[in-house]
Amino acid sequence: MTNPSMKFLNVLIADGHPIFVEGLRNVLNFPNGRFQFQIKGVIQSSSGMAELLSRASIDLLLMDMNLSDSEGLQLLPALKKSYPNLRILLFTQSDDARLVKAAFRAGCDGLLLKSTSRDELLRAVDDITAGKTFLGKGVTLTDHLLGLGSDSALPEGRFARKFGLTRREIEVMRYIGQVLNNKDIAEKLYISDQTVSVHRKNIMRKLGVNNTASLIKIAFENNLV
Repeated sequence: MTNPSMKFLNVLIADGHPIFVEGLRNVLNFPNGRFQFQIKGVIQSSSGMAELLSRASIDLLLMDMNLSDSEGLQLLPALKKSYPNLRILLFTQSDDARLVKAAFRAGCDGLLLKSTSRDELLRAVDDITAGKTFLGKGVTLTDHLLGLGSDSALPEGRFARKFGLTRREIEVMRYIGQVLNNKDIAEKLYISDQTVSVHRKNIMRKLGVNNTASLIKIAFENNLV
C-alpha cells in the first residue's frame, strides 16, 4: 500500500563519475517509505541539461560541484532563475568553507560530501524539498577551522605582484569569487564576454589552476571577496 505522505520526485543526476552515479541509482531505487524517485536522466556534463530540465519537469537536481565540461557553481544562478521550484543538491569532494559559502551564495539548497551515507542523503532530500537548506556532515562554514596560514592575510597588491596579475585581472578575480559568470562580469566591467574569457584563462595560467572552484578558493583565501 502506498504511503500517502510519500514524496514523488523527478530526478536529474549530473555527474561525470560512473561509479558514483551507479551508487546514487542504487540508493534512489531502493524502497525507503519516504520518497519515490523517478530518475529522468543522467548526464556527465552540462550539455543537454536545460532541455532535460524543461522537458522532464525535474524536481531535484543531484549535481557534482565540478562537472567535466563546465563549472558547476556558475550554472546555479541561471538554473535557479529559470526553475525557481527546482531543488539543487550538490556533491563535492572538498570541505573547504570558502567553496561551501560560494555554493550557497550561488543558489544551491544543500551540499554533501561524496562520502555521505544513504541516510544522510535522504535527510538532505527531506529538508531541501521542505524549503530548508542542508549542510552535510564534515562540511563547515567556519573558516578558522581550516587552519588558514598567513597567506590569507596578504594585501591585494602583494598578491597581485606575487602572481603577476594586472589590476583588471584582480577585478575579474573579485567577481569570480562572487560566482559571477563571464557575461555578468562583462556587464560589471563594461567589457566583452570574450575579453573576460581571456582574462579568466590568463588568471588560471598565472595561478596554476584549471577550474573556477580553485579560483574561488584562492579569492577567499586572499581576501579578494
